[in-house]
Amino acid sequence: MKKKEITNGLLWIFAIGQFGWSLLSGVVTNWMVYYYTGSPDAQNPNTGIFASFIKQDPILFKLTLFGLVLAAGRIFDAITDPLIAGWSDRSNYKGGRRIPFMRVMAIPFALCVIALFVVPQTGSMIFNDFSLFLLLMIFYLFMTMFCTPYNALIAELGDTQQHRINVSTYISFTFIVGQSISFLLPNVAGALESSFGQAGSIRMAVAIMSTIACISMLFPAFYIKERDYIDSKPSETRPFRSLINTFSNGQFRRFVYSDVIYFFALTLFQTGLPFYETKLMGISDTMTFTLTATMTAISVCLYPVINILAKKIGKKSLIIVGFFSYCIVFVITSICGVGIHWGFIVAVTAAVPMAILGILPQACVADVAEVTRLETGEDRSGMFFAARTFAFKMGQAIALVTFTSITVAKTQQSYRLTAIIATVTCLAGALLFFMYNEKMLLGRIEELKNGEHAYE
Repeated sequence: MKKKEITNGLLWIFAIGQFGWSLLSGVVTNWMVYYYTGSPDAQNPNTGIFASFIKQDPILFKLTLFGLVLAAGRIFDAITDPLIAGWSDRSNYKGGRRIPFMRVMAIPFALCVIALFVVPQTGSMIFNDFSLFLLLMIFYLFMTMFCTPYNALIAELGDTQQHRINVSTYISFTFIVGQSISFLLPNVAGALESSFGQAGSIRMAVAIMSTIACISMLFPAFYIKERDYIDSKPSETRPFRSLINTFSNGQFRRFVYSDVIYFFALTLFQTGLPFYETKLMGISDTMTFTLTATMTAISVCLYPVINILAKKIGKKSLIIVGFFSYCIVFVITSICGVGIHWGFIVAVTAAVPMAILGILPQACVADVAEVTRLETGEDRSGMFFAARTFAFKMGQAIALVTFTSITVAKTQQSYRLTAIIATVTCLAGALLFFMYNEKMLLGRIEELKNGEHAYE
């Protein structure tokens, strides 16, 4: 049966799901460390508001329990990625290989985020530590079970080079909007504080954002009829064999080398951003949304330019520019002084790499997955995106341990050091990306689509 045409309108509907999971991820990534560690001050009394409920002292060298729990969650998340990807690639449900996962996991995923800001706050520190660990494992599992099948659809709905760049652009837009909205958490909590109290307002703000995110994830899951657009043939390769085959692809490895280092640097920066703004620049945490919205608005204005340039000069050159641009951002952060103008300098400067690296890496993975599909006749898109997330989440895990260990003293020098480390590692990622051969990949896709298939 002839499949329905994939349109840009359909791709926009698909991108709404990215807004949902990005908002949930942003709430946890941007605010858990802020509320569960740190110390309050006159301008930001909510910093570390839940810190007394969990163990804060280093338990091994300078490694904190909270940092180790966050890292363990990311490692667990990375390990489950190929398992879920293999399950999704090999599935043959009535609704397709990807959409059924999204429908089932959206609500539990959102509920788990709420629980993370509610449950680990009893009178027993041992129970709190254990429940925080357990909830983070469940959070990352549920996120993987939604996001891995979702990401596989990027390659499958991106049936042409034009659609691959377009869908990457659209989901990048909804991703940064979701992340930006997550920075509104202190503002929403502040508006609710008179009704729910200091701690209760934060929990209620998390619940409101989680509800919005859940609805956003469910909308494309029930609107898009996967089998109307995609020939969803189950893969026959077992998960870990598929993972090995994926990493045996030389171009994919070259991409991943730089990607894992980039995410290490970016996670250091993102985790530290509320602290850079409040502790180094002396800005109230309620201003974080204004700064993030500024960065997002400028970045979105650059999207059409990035989309056009990617088709004209290629993704590789732009991604390298993005790496070096982030290095500049990290350097500025490491030397910043007091004043909101520093926040706007960082926000404006970061808009360029945010636009580039928010759009194009997904399209690179989709290119590699498309070459493999055309060469072998087997669609393992889920595993390619899972392998990428497997790698970069290991980088994120190391970054979380690094950040919480370096900043255990909560001094300005410790926060500046994290930005310096991010600069050095991001520079290394830029240099490694020179090995990626985009021109060869696109030429191979063109060759195979012209009928010269080589099933292996």
